[in-house]
Order: sequence, then C-alpha cells, then structure tokens
Amino acid sequence: MREKQADPRKHRSMSMIDSIRRQISPVHPEGYVFIAIFAAVTIGLAWLWEPLGWIGAILTCWCIYFFRDPVRQTPIGEDIVVSPADGIVSSVGFYIPPPELGLGGEPMQRISVFMSVFDCHVNRMPVAGRIAKIAYKPGLFVNADLDKASEDNERNSLIIETARGRFGVVQIAGLIARRIVCFTKVNETLGAGVRFGLIRFGSRVDVYFPIGARPLVGLGTKAIAGETVLADFAISGPARVFRGA
Repeated sequence: MREKQADPRKHRSMSMIDSIRRQISPVHPEGYVFIAIFAAVTIGLAWLWEPLGWIGAILTCWCIYFFRDPVRQTPIGEDIVVSPADGIVSSVGFYIPPPELGLGGEPMQRISVFMSVFDCHVNRMPVAGRIAKIAYKPGLFVNADLDKASEDNERNSLIIETARGRFGVVQIAGLIARRIVCFTKVNETLGAGVRFGLIRFGSRVDVYFPIGARPLVGLGTKAIAGETVLADFAISGPARVFRGA
C-alpha cells in the first residue's frame, strides 16, 4: 500500500500560521477592562457619527497594543542586571535612594528607564532574588522623565536581596499614569526576567545597584525589559545562556 505523502502547500500554510502567532503578542489580563471600555466607547461614537467611530477604533487598537505582554529571552548570569522595563535609558549616575527603601542616605549607582505610551509596560525582575520589602508612597504625577519625579511622584518600591547585595527597584507613575500594579509580595523569590508589575500609562522604573556594578548602557539607549543588560558585576564572566520568560 502506497504511503500518503504530505501536502507541501498545507505544510507552508501551517508554517505561515505559526510564524504569525509568534509575531502576535498576548494581551496582559490587566488590560482586559480597559480594552472593553475603549471598545464600548467606540461603538457609542460610531452610533453618533461614523468618523468618530473610526477614531475610537484606532484608540482601541492602541489600547490593545499598550497592554501587550511579549515573551522575552532573558540572559542568565549571577553578575548581570537586565532592564526591568521597555523604554529609553533616561538617567545613569549616582543618586540618593528613596528613604522608604531603607538603603541609607548615601548616593547609589542608579539607572532609570523611561517608558512612553508606546512601550510595553509590563515590568520584569532585573535580577534573581528575594523580595525583602515593598513600599508604596502616594505623590504627584509630573513628567516621569524629569529627575524630580523620583522624589515627588507616586511610586512603588521593592528591595531585592541577592548574593551581590540589596537592589532597589522603584516603579514611578508618570504624567498620564494613574495606577501602579505590583504582582509580587514580600518574601517571594523570583528569577531574573520574571514579571513583577505593570504601570499604566507612561512612566519610569529606577534600579539602584549595590557597590560593584558597571553600567553597560548610556543615556538614550533603547532598553528591552528582561533582555537588555544594564550592568555587569564581572565583565569577563562565563558564557551566558538564555531562557524564555
């Protein structure tokens, strides 16, 4: 009995479908309510006047895009620190950490990543470690790209305990952002690149490093959460491996 050969056209079609699926990022559950609101408003606008409906449809598509949650390939290594956010590096230098972190009053190495409304806003762990502290502080909503935002804006701060020392990670609300979401809790141990929070809509994340970190990025560097290496404690380390997150 002749063995049935696979249809090459079907194989190409399935490969194309798989390729499209890989390119489409899933939507984070935090965005479902907002997408539903945008869609409902769009229907109402279209009922009032069709051109308004098209504007609403564009904004709904933007909302879906904003809450995307793509898979990331996180480099693994005890000496490296990856970006906790998508966006542009807006600050590299030494700054006094927020008092609620309890890291003291001396300046620490800090790298800040500013997220625009077009960046993915899911935040990821910059290093593997235990969440030793979470501190929320209400505040203003000035432009998160400004230095004073670190002191004046609403923020949520985490202390991460690692073998290298204690890291501070601060989620800062921005001009449009009105909600900081933190998925983790005190004493939880998370790996590098694991999702720990989200900010809506446009904001910043600061990372404070223990002594010994060497920044590998500069002002204006495009950072990708869970992938871009911000700093290294030992430049001449072993080869790195990657994992999906």
